[in-house]
Amino acid sequence: MDLIDRHGRVATDLRVSLTDRCNLRCQYCMPAEGLDWLPTDATLTDDELNRLIRIGVEMLGIRDVRFTGGEPLLRRSLPSIVATTKALPSRPRTAMTSNGLGLKHTARALAEAGLDRVNISLDTTDPATFEKITRRNRLHDVLDGLEAAHEAGLRPVKVNAVLLRGINDHEAPDLLRWCMEHGYELRFIEQMPLDAQHGWNREAMVTADETLDLLGRHFRLTGLDGRGSAPAEKFLVDDGPHTVGIIGSVTKPFCGDCNRVRLTADGQIMNCLFAREESDLRAPMRAGASDAEIADRWIAAMATKLPGHGIDDPTFLQSDRPMSAIGG
Repeated sequence: MDLIDRHGRVATDLRVSLTDRCNLRCQYCMPAEGLDWLPTDATLTDDELNRLIRIGVEMLGIRDVRFTGGEPLLRRSLPSIVATTKALPSRPRTAMTSNGLGLKHTARALAEAGLDRVNISLDTTDPATFEKITRRNRLHDVLDGLEAAHEAGLRPVKVNAVLLRGINDHEAPDLLRWCMEHGYELRFIEQMPLDAQHGWNREAMVTADETLDLLGRHFRLTGLDGRGSAPAEKFLVDDGPHTVGIIGSVTKPFCGDCNRVRLTADGQIMNCLFAREESDLRAPMRAGASDAEIADRWIAAMATKLPGHGIDDPTFLQSDRPMSAIGG
């Protein structure tokens, strides 16, 4: 069985949110005081998570599993969950999207558990700007985490950066130089309407074209083919070997090639990052549903996926869940 929608797209990439909690307070994600976190009994247990991942991989054609949050490193059982996933017969590819805090102490254990690589969010290498964006003085911890991930073999280490107008957009060339010097692969991501405050403003967003122009003043960028279902348009920098990616989620959507499905920390299936409707797998699972019954519910959830996220539509409504409660 495949997770296929009415438009012929097949989901093979599962994003698994392990928690909605986070230890940063990035201004484009949540308010300074944080959010009301999910109660413990609403969050999937390790056994429940492992079961749903197994159903996705063994019964529904999932080939890639990415662990997200909130901040996935806050889930202490993460190495065990990774190891259980990697022990499945098909050995799915595994990755993690993280803010990097604490990775210095866990990178080696995660690599030994079978994690293949990491994406780390980092919008600046300037301590003052980092503190302004995240409301935390923790840049040194992120940099240590990146280095630890690279040394542990979690490669390619990818860095995800969001440019904010008037705050860090001028740093784009320097951030690319820094990533190339350290052997990291940088990807710039357009700011998306997924903040808890619902304060996203399209006019204030730094677009993919603007980012390309900013970088083009300092580097010779050559577009690369073969993007497939990957979200980033990749460019060769100064004839290589380094590349940079630009993800135009808003202005250059790639919905037609999307192969992703999301499982929230409380057991809901979201067939799109911007979906307003969810499908509950937790309740039937706790009520005794069989693997086949859960798989059928999952298939039905994917069948209703819309052709696109519709951000450009005047009727677009932002999801009630912020990014921290969805999992990227």
